[in-house]
Amino acid sequence: MSVAVVLFTSDLRLYDQPVLAAALRRADEVVPLFVRDRGVTEAGFDAPNRLAFLADCLAALDAGLRERGGRLVVRTGDVVEQVCRVVARSGAREVHLAGGVSHYAARREERLRTALGTVRCALHVHDAVITAVPPGRITPAGKDHFAVFTPYLRKWEAAGVRDAAPAPRSVRVPDAVESDPLPSRRAVTGTSPGLAKGGEQEARKRLRAWLADGVEAYEERHDDLPGDATSRLSPHLHFGCLSAAELIHGARRRGGPGADAFVRQLAWRDFHHQVLAARPAASWSDYRPRGDQWRTDGQEIAAWQEGSTGYPVVDAAMRQLRHEGWMHNRGRLLAASFLTKTLYVDWRVGARHFLDLLVDGDIPNNQLNWQWVAGTGTDTRPNRLLNPLVQARRFDPRGDYVRRWVPELAGLAGAAVHQPWTVTGRDRARIDYPDPVVDLAEGRTRFERARGLK
Repeated sequence: MSVAVVLFTSDLRLYDQPVLAAALRRADEVVPLFVRDRGVTEAGFDAPNRLAFLADCLAALDAGLRERGGRLVVRTGDVVEQVCRVVARSGAREVHLAGGVSHYAARREERLRTALGTVRCALHVHDAVITAVPPGRITPAGKDHFAVFTPYLRKWEAAGVRDAAPAPRSVRVPDAVESDPLPSRRAVTGTSPGLAKGGEQEARKRLRAWLADGVEAYEERHDDLPGDATSRLSPHLHFGCLSAAELIHGARRRGGPGADAFVRQLAWRDFHHQVLAARPAASWSDYRPRGDQWRTDGQEIAAWQEGSTGYPVVDAAMRQLRHEGWMHNRGRLLAASFLTKTLYVDWRVGARHFLDLLVDGDIPNNQLNWQWVAGTGTDTRPNRLLNPLVQARRFDPRGDYVRRWVPELAGLAGAAVHQPWTVTGRDRARIDYPDPVVDLAEGRTRFERARGLK
């Protein structure tokens, strides 16, 4: 009786699951394994919101496996040590794993290959599981990765995406392999009160609703802050409850400008993965150094983190993050631009805060999007600075997004909601809201001088 181990990481699903499908083709029995990795804890990436969402995902994965005659095996500790123990207990001759791009993922693969080699167990790493097009499949002439999105997009569209596969009908798991109890969301403290529910079943329900009544208007509404017209599928993509390949095929079947715009966002996701695969140090080091001498004003950083900068649209975005563990895409751009360019604070400060709260926070997209906004990444206009007042008038014209998340301004009408410091007299006295932490013109001048533009 041949046995293979499937090590789940960021691919917690049964539909369109190439890693599990490959193992089932090659073995009579499979051990579906998830390790609650001590290394992730030590690196500080096990934020409460992601731990709670992960618990949902593992419960859903276990339920799906049990419907097919199997079960999920959960272990806790060092990932290599736990995989080797399961291999020894089950007699497995193969371990299957989805390829990752972070430095940690590369180191995990290297350690697994070395350890499994000593017991004559093969490691199979599968591409195109976490991304639609694997990092490194498409490259410019003479280089190892694309540094600009538009030429990457052209090659990405021509490369094609593999077909999405159905879920397996049955999964046989060896009886001898023991499992720790499944983690529980209820056991996680410090989560955001509005945190969404995770798991493959929830993800597929949201996907069906999005394709039926959402993606069509995506092109014209994705920046609409109060409309909240984005897919909200990013947490499910991060944990792999849905595959990027399935999303692309589903959107393209729907067709239209909205679907095309949504697919471009998935291409951006792949773009960031291929940059980080080629430049792992970009997770914490400037991809393109600008000689920045970042400011470290603790009070201003705290005001930004708490949503008390005095600029309502920025504060609304930061409060949404704290309440939901998620933030609207336009809000992310505004919050990041304000911190890195208006306040001129190191992008790593913002990236770390986002990773502490975002349920969809992963290294390639979080870090490289922060670098893009800060002007140290792949943006071809590295010194662009977003004015929060102009942005608020454009993407929250009636102030509904601000009123939703900054209730102390709910009574203000018209333009005053975005500029509460202009209110005078008794009305101003009734507003319990801080004055701006910085003058916008002053912040712009400081940034431009720091970058040698003035």
